[in-house]
Amino acid sequence: MTAASTSFCALGAASFGALGAASFGALGTASFGALGTTAVVAVVDPARLGTARSAVERELAAVDAACSRFRDDSELARVNASAGRPVAVGPLLLEALRVAVGAAEATDGLVSPTLGRALRLAGYDRTFRLVAARDGFEVRFEPPSAAAVELDERRSTVRVPPGAELDLGATAKALAADRGARAAHEAAGCGVLVSLGGDVALAGDPPDGGWAVRIADDHAASLDGPGPTISLAGGGLASSSTAVRRWRAGDTELHHVIDPRTGRPAETPWRTVTVAAASCVDANVAGTAAVVLGDEAPAWLEERRLPARLAGRDGGTVCVAGWPEEAA
Repeated sequence: MTAASTSFCALGAASFGALGAASFGALGTASFGALGTTAVVAVVDPARLGTARSAVERELAAVDAACSRFRDDSELARVNASAGRPVAVGPLLLEALRVAVGAAEATDGLVSPTLGRALRLAGYDRTFRLVAARDGFEVRFEPPSAAAVELDERRSTVRVPPGAELDLGATAKALAADRGARAAHEAAGCGVLVSLGGDVALAGDPPDGGWAVRIADDHAASLDGPGPTISLAGGGLASSSTAVRRWRAGDTELHHVIDPRTGRPAETPWRTVTVAAASCVDANVAGTAAVVLGDEAPAWLEERRLPARLAGRDGGTVCVAGWPEEAA
């Protein structure tokens, strides 16, 4: 499979939707835990659901083994433990690193794979369920290393700058959704939607009218909760949010979207930014960059022709680049 792009191609004439809980009617669906979140697989042909789910599960297991920051036996953990020295990596981690480095280049460093140490010092040093349950952690903030990650495609090696630690949270889950959707479509031979914690990727022909998906801050929100529903016919869609993955360290409340310029959680007016793009990776990278950019985000997204919905902490919403305006 080829690497997901970071070109920020807009969906153009295709209809697009949003993430969150959804009702797929007579379509075949399955949900299960994976990558520390909830995976949803939906297929146009219910008879092909088992085949599609198995293909997605294989992809997610491979991504977890290669890219997890919370597994001591992952390839990424081995790379982080060898900072300063070239390390041979497998094709999947090499692809994930290529995508992460491409995201940093496309956003002028607003989305960076070198935030692992900043996240760890801020307390996000284990799976989020354990982070949220912990009390009394003393946080530290340090700007991450500005040195580049060195990829040698011919030798399949990576070198991380001394003192830096990689975290692929801004790209790996979205890449897993893209890869999972493609694998499921190839195995099942029908239209497929894959959602990982609300990051959505599509492959194959959608159902009539597109995939109807509701926007919510939290992918686990109930189906009858607030939020607009629109349709997704191609590409991918993702949300970056400061509202859900939050934790406390004494009197300090933190969230997981780190500003690479400061090493601190981004100070932003946005609660959630939802973006539609050519792939789930493109959408998630753009959404994360938008959260970090703050007030500059609407113009940045508009310039790149990326349909987006920005939900403010003040309760207001801003829709750009053709995202459907919402009724009052």
